[in-house]
Amino acid sequence: MNEYCLHNGIIILPEQLLSTAGVWIKDGRIVSIGKLSAIPADIKRVDVGGRYISPGFIDLHIHGGGGFDFMDGTVEAFHAIAAAHARFGTTAMMPTTVSCSPEELMHLVGVYEQVAAMPSPGASFLGLHLEGPYLSPVQRGAQDLQFLRHPDPKEYESLVRRSSFIRRWSFAPELPGSHVFISFLKAHAIIPALAHSDAYYEEVESAATEGMSLVTHLYSGLSSVRRKNARRYPGAIEAALLLNELDVELIADGMHVPGPLMEMALQLKGPEKIALITDAMRAAGTDVSTSRLGSKAHGLDVIIEEGVAKLPDRSSFAGSIATTDRLLRTILSQTSATLQQAIRMLATTPARIAGVGHRKGLLAAGKDADIVIFDNDFTVWATIVEGKIVYQSGTRSGDLT
Repeated sequence: MNEYCLHNGIIILPEQLLSTAGVWIKDGRIVSIGKLSAIPADIKRVDVGGRYISPGFIDLHIHGGGGFDFMDGTVEAFHAIAAAHARFGTTAMMPTTVSCSPEELMHLVGVYEQVAAMPSPGASFLGLHLEGPYLSPVQRGAQDLQFLRHPDPKEYESLVRRSSFIRRWSFAPELPGSHVFISFLKAHAIIPALAHSDAYYEEVESAATEGMSLVTHLYSGLSSVRRKNARRYPGAIEAALLLNELDVELIADGMHVPGPLMEMALQLKGPEKIALITDAMRAAGTDVSTSRLGSKAHGLDVIIEEGVAKLPDRSSFAGSIATTDRLLRTILSQTSATLQQAIRMLATTPARIAGVGHRKGLLAAGKDADIVIFDNDFTVWATIVEGKIVYQSGTRSGDLT
């Protein structure tokens, strides 16, 4: 359908919930949101049965799902992950790497260029997120130690020359060469993000002053208060919570971060500075007990238990198996967030961080028709990407009825 109107639903807007209006969609964009009487009568009406009509969910940090990982380095993997997560309300995503060899990174950049020229069968792609390899060994979590290294101008300059699709790079700012790296990223419109860092507060503060603007999975793989010569020193977590320059990600799967810590982030940062992410690996959307983080050839074996992925020795989580609908349920059940605040953290704030807030993240005239329709229990009934129905409950795609 190139033109249709969604009605008989509860439309989620930033300041209000509308239950007596329609969403008019044409050629992939929202024409208007308003009274049905103002929408031409000959336009197809789609009755959503009293369900919520929400901006589509945007996942800024995702490694895989549906049995695939982006590190598999194939077009098939990209498309399978996009389709798998669309079933749960994700309408746009930022494919994310793990630390690997320079050759693997270069190959993945090439695959993304192919994918970017093709229509997606599910969520759309917002550019690559490189997580590593410039990370702290102390805070590596499930990142493979053999691939960790310091920022190397020869490597990162070559990658950026190779592709304009790198949108974000997560790294530890205390490593040698990081200050030059931040300047390089800013000059090339790439988001510098703090990740897997053992930095002290002052080191993060310095990086933020230089242009670092985002904290990757707050609380996970980050230093906190420590003692040195009997004195206490704040770390990366405290800097993330207190520095206004920094937006933060939160893995709201109910496992990585307990409710009280999510509430603390909500109180200190506010929903306008928090992006909910899945950090999902290949087991998301599947029913398996073992899996692999990263590529099949060079990744790490993991186990799946208690609704999360772990290293086999249970020393660390190894990504999540969450989907965005689970993030919504968890943030609402474990914090004081309202539905509209939760949607802001799942759609509006991620859109701004990704630089696509002018066209995504809100239900408003002129925006992309990226929409998720869900029930009172937050079960996704349909997912729409740029006006195209990519998922409907009971079928993969097709006309809503």
